[in-house]
This record gives sequence, structure tokens and C-alpha cells, in this order.
Amino acid sequence: MTRVGGLVAYPVKSLDGVHVDRAELGTGGALRGDRTYAFVEAGVDPETASVGGDGGYVNGKREPAIHRLRARYELAGPVDATPTAVTMERPARGDAAADERTFSLPDDDDAMAAWLGEYLGYDVDLVRDPNGGFPDDRAAPGPTVISRATLRAVASWFDGIADATDARRRFRPNVILADTPAFWEDRLFDDHGVGIRVAVGDAKLIGVNPCQRCVVPSRDPDTGGEMDGFRERFVRKRRETLPAWTESDRFDHDFRLMVNTVVPEGSWDTIVTVDDPVTMEGTVAVDESESETVAVKK
Repeated sequence: MTRVGGLVAYPVKSLDGVHVDRAELGTGGALRGDRTYAFVEAGVDPETASVGGDGGYVNGKREPAIHRLRARYELAGPVDATPTAVTMERPARGDAAADERTFSLPDDDDAMAAWLGEYLGYDVDLVRDPNGGFPDDRAAPGPTVISRATLRAVASWFDGIADATDARRRFRPNVILADTPAFWEDRLFDDHGVGIRVAVGDAKLIGVNPCQRCVVPSRDPDTGGEMDGFRERFVRKRRETLPAWTESDRFDHDFRLMVNTVVPEGSWDTIVTVDDPVTMEGTVAVDESESETVAVKK
């Protein structure tokens, strides 16, 4: 039986993740505490900014130096990955010396932003959204899902990706499935207008679309160094290994991996746990035209 093999939250967008055994699905459906904080250019409104490389967020898409930062967290609780403190470590860069500092949040948010801005060489703000965080896909803000076997398969395509752990750090999923073949998660999307109902323990998720990838997976998660020819090789190998069940009008190009989800409001505040069984429960009509968030049709 397919089951949850791992849960990973990213308390500060674009920084290191943290493994958790249990997580509550918060408002909007994301793992509670996932991407609660984010860095933006000073003065940028995160609600109107794009998560693209030039959209105002200071993230891995835009800023390779982000990959060289390390972060450790104190969390709000056993099912809440909201950070109450972050220990940040930065290497020397320009006039900024190597440094490690612990910041209490939210009290030290300005100090943390100033510390990062000194490292990057321009002013940034640390912004907070305790109700849903800052997901990359605002239309499908639920947990992202991938299989451990998929991560192993993708790692095998590249000499520069050591193993499934290295691949996981590059692709940054929330839910890692175990006991599946590679690319099993591609079963969790269908054509436009259709969602796939998925039971994860007591929670209900709806798989919506395969995630379009960006430059981040091509970069070493420790140094930010970019792998030559990554996209071209990924696209070729993805096509060569594409399962029959992947074909849909959502899969319009081969630079897609991982599945974005939405979570019905009835499953907000539900807890998901490592080893929870994962079961597909059929399809449901979804509306992608009238709201920023994919809605389940009644």
C-alpha cells in the first residue's frame, strides 16, 4: 500500500527544510508553518509580487547566493512548523564576513532581514503570513507530493546528483510517498477541470497539476552552482521514462515533476503523519476560472 514516507516543511521560503513526523494542515491546506516567512525586496508587497525570478521575492530562482545559507529552526509545536527561532549561517561574501546568528521570531524579523541584506548587498524585508504562508502555486497551495522512487530515478539521470536526498533538496516537496514505483504521483492529476481525490490518513487532498520546474533543481543546494545542460537532459529522460498514466492536457511539456494539490476546507486542521496510508478515491470536478485558488465544484 502506498504510504507517506516523509514530511518536509520549509519554515522560511527558499531556505532549508525540516523533517517532521506529523503535521497539521493549516488554513488553505498547506502544512502548518510551511513557508510562513519569506524574503522580498525592501518595500515589495508579497501579496502582489510574483514568485518568478524577477518578481520581488528573494528566492532561489532569483538569487543563487540563497543556496549557500544554512538554517536550523525551533518550531512552534509537534504538528506546527512555524519557526519561533531561526539559526542562520552565512559564508563570507563581499564585505559581509562569515557569520552565524540566531533570531527569535517574530521579534527579530527586522534584524534577520538586515543580516541577510548585508550578505546580499541590497535591502530586503522578512515578511510573514501565518495563514497559509507563501506557496509557489497560489492556485493550488496544498502540500506538494512526490514519490521517493521518483527522486531516486531522477538522481540516477545526473552524475552531479548523489542520491534521492540530494534530489529532494533540489525539488523541495512536502510529502514524499513510499512503496510506489517511480512517477506514481503522476496518477494524481488528470485533464483540466478534473481533480483526483486522495485520502492521506484522515485528510483529503485533491491532486491538481504537475509542477512546472524552474532553475532551482539545476543548482547545487549547498553552493548554488548550476549544472550545465540540466534542463535538456531532464526533458529527454522524462520523456523516455514517461508512464502511460502521465498523459493529460495538463502535462503540456516535459519539464514538470511533482504534483500540486488543494485541500478542501473540511480537511483544514487535520493531521497527517508519516506512515499514513495514501489512497486514490476517484475524480472530482474543479473550477480554475473564477478564483485565484482552484475550487472544488459542488
